[in-house]
Amino acid sequence: MKVLTTEREALRSKGSERKGAVPFVEDDKEDSPLAKLGQRTGGDASFKRISVFGLGYVGAVSLACLARDGHRVIGVDIDPVKLELIRSRRSPILEEGIQELMRDVVDSGRVSVTEDAAQAMRDTDISFVCVGTPSAANGSQDLTALLRLAAQIGAALRHKQGFHTVVIRSTVQPGTVEDKIEPILERESGRKSGVDFGLCFQPEFLREGSSISDYDHPPYTLVGGNCEAAVEAVREVFQHLPARFMVTSIRVAEALKMSCNAFHAMKITFANEIGRVSQALGIDSHEVMRLVCADTRLNISPAYLKPGFAFGGSCLPKDLRAITSIARQHDLVVPMLSSLLASNRVHIDHAVDRILRLGRPKVGMLGLSFKTGTDDLRESPLVLVAKRLIGEGCELRIFDPEVQLSRLIGANRNFMEANLPHLGSLLCADLAQMIGPSDVVLVGLQQPALNEALQSLVRPEQTVLDLVNLPNRDLLRCRYEGVCW
Repeated sequence: MKVLTTEREALRSKGSERKGAVPFVEDDKEDSPLAKLGQRTGGDASFKRISVFGLGYVGAVSLACLARDGHRVIGVDIDPVKLELIRSRRSPILEEGIQELMRDVVDSGRVSVTEDAAQAMRDTDISFVCVGTPSAANGSQDLTALLRLAAQIGAALRHKQGFHTVVIRSTVQPGTVEDKIEPILERESGRKSGVDFGLCFQPEFLREGSSISDYDHPPYTLVGGNCEAAVEAVREVFQHLPARFMVTSIRVAEALKMSCNAFHAMKITFANEIGRVSQALGIDSHEVMRLVCADTRLNISPAYLKPGFAFGGSCLPKDLRAITSIARQHDLVVPMLSSLLASNRVHIDHAVDRILRLGRPKVGMLGLSFKTGTDDLRESPLVLVAKRLIGEGCELRIFDPEVQLSRLIGANRNFMEANLPHLGSLLCADLAQMIGPSDVVLVGLQQPALNEALQSLVRPEQTVLDLVNLPNRDLLRCRYEGVCW
């Protein structure tokens, strides 16, 4: 995820420089059930009046923790059972520590609950929306409850004085807040989003079973907002937490939450599939994964987690085939591991299709080896791209400063002869010779000198298809497309 360099860049500015809501301030008495907790979070900090819509898992934990931290909180739900449980000092969810915390915050007088959305909006300055977004029959999100609530919040905003910030915490697909929720809020309120009220998306990172601890120790606090006043309102609520506060766009924040959940599911599935293969071989799977996780330079790190082009080379494809072959020999089904090569091939086809949709253009390829700085062509995805482009009738020219036909030997040469037997007629002596006649320049490697030369050589009528996330691409005087950005 790219975090924008300044908060102003991240905000879809609508001309508002207004301050956020006036904070609610209350001094704790020394004998208050929450006195010590209030001191833990700063003691004399400014407190806000907050409404939490939806008292399920995220909402109940948020309500309790926000009240514990000194804020005046109104919980809103349509389920009378949940409301009565909280009124009676009990939590509607089961979670370590939540019953004691709910009892204390209700006793403190800082928590009230209601089914009246308009009242909650009237009496608070910032609202956190935590209603469920379950799966529909076709796998999409059922937004019925969320959009119905958006209409109620919008109607309440029509009659509310002052600036109010609405923060969506429900997990939604990218575009939901700006394309669906924001228009409803504006229509029902008759007010302008980002000017008369603020709108944010703030993903939560709470795990069932450890949600209170997760609330207090998030990996970071991330918010996407449509104006600075809204972002500032969220910052004032969470700035005491021991984590970075980061600002991005609403769409990126929405996408982040879904990406994190998919990543977690992938990690669990990977460990389980490795576990089944290890078990079949009589190997301690926990020791294998312990050592996998011990590598924080490549395995548990940002390495490889950057959108780009397909993988290749002499190791990854070969070993994936080997491990899936082992699984078949032991009658094991490993769908995720078995899908990786197929997914990689789809990414290669995606790049080729981006070129072919421009017709049957003359194509110049910068790079042929599987990785910048090597002449290893074995299972290079760029070789497969070149092979298909030739098969599709494209006129192809290739420049790779590391690849010289006379130096290719052994398995490297054999792979090339099997896939691009006429490589010698495709190779260009320099970058200018490759770029000159081309309609499309496919960039598969980057080096500072080559990047600068590319900027000076491309022409406005040409298209650059970038596979490597070129730096300073705004300096290219031509049409530009990224392979997956």
